[in-house]
Amino acid sequence: MTLDYRFPAIEDLRKHARRRIPHYMWEYFDSATGDESAWHRSETALDAVTLMPAVLAGDAPAELETAFLGQTYSAPIGIGPVGMSGAVWPDAERLLARTGAAQRIPYAMSTVSVATPEEIGPHLGDMGWYQLYAPASGEMRRDIFARVRDAGFHTLVFTVDVPDLSWREREKRVGLKNPMPITPRILWQTALRPTYARGMLGRPVPRPRLFDKYIHHSATAAGDKHVGLTLRTAPDWDYFLRLRDEWDGPLVVKGVLEPASAARLKADGADAVWVSNHGGRQFSAAPAPIMSLPGIREIVGPDYPLIYDGAIRSGTDVLRAIAMGADFVFLGRAFHYGLGAAGADGAAHVLRLLTEVMKLDMSQLGITRPAQARTRLATTKPM
Repeated sequence: MTLDYRFPAIEDLRKHARRRIPHYMWEYFDSATGDESAWHRSETALDAVTLMPAVLAGDAPAELETAFLGQTYSAPIGIGPVGMSGAVWPDAERLLARTGAAQRIPYAMSTVSVATPEEIGPHLGDMGWYQLYAPASGEMRRDIFARVRDAGFHTLVFTVDVPDLSWREREKRVGLKNPMPITPRILWQTALRPTYARGMLGRPVPRPRLFDKYIHHSATAAGDKHVGLTLRTAPDWDYFLRLRDEWDGPLVVKGVLEPASAARLKADGADAVWVSNHGGRQFSAAPAPIMSLPGIREIVGPDYPLIYDGAIRSGTDVLRAIAMGADFVFLGRAFHYGLGAAGADGAAHVLRLLTEVMKLDMSQLGITRPAQARTRLATTKPM
């Protein structure tokens, strides 16, 4: 049976991945902050976006290839950064980088990945984006820039919506800390997932290894925080301007929901803004990003590059986001569902599910390019 029939929707991949990823790691990865209302609000708001079908539109093939920030991608879809990705699924960073290169879509690697940029560089092709949390030290920041450039990453994603940690109840209920404690309960939950356990066999305890060069890693170095958080700062506008001067490639600013902030970032040199509420993982009262998107599009103008993430579960959702003003859409959890359900083939299957549904939906809408979905917008507000 092909993956199309085993997993005809991303939700099918999610359900199967849950049976293969240890419970403690699932509670880290597939959760949000507080009562998770920001996550659910994102889903409800996205579902409320409807598009008007066309009639007698003829039979024109859909074209998904997209030029964006100086690169050409096979579709307006990317693999979003996920912290501790290689703990969610063994070797996830390498597998997803190879998926991005093979499918010609961008792969954005997190600052707090288990793998290092140097390890992932050979697998990127020319699809490498790098997500940055703000290092407190300018010297360390510049050294990281040199490392990721040398590894082959060409686009920097500066995340600005994590000034501090969030309170995630589900993580606390399972006793999850960083660095990860090796307790009898964690060992038992890992043993219950044999494919995951075999994949982790012989690997060191997952940690954000980018920082090994800057601080000696030990169980006491960061207390109950991962090492990266001891070296970070909450950035301000001056920090952004320094970063803009130091990075010589495309610079994307991620985690923006306010139109005025987007306008200022554009004026101050950001090459693109990424509209996101961090998957609901940072602030329970944050608005749904899909509802912020039209106001941001209006203030930055029709030609400024905008990226969206939040509650994307299908190709239809990709078109909804584009109709509301996005040029490009990223997914983080979904590609990890694919890995958890079916390994590297599962990650590639996520893209197939998205693009096949996009093409069929575009036929319904009578359009040939995703951006034309903006002309078919019907309703946008939850009932």
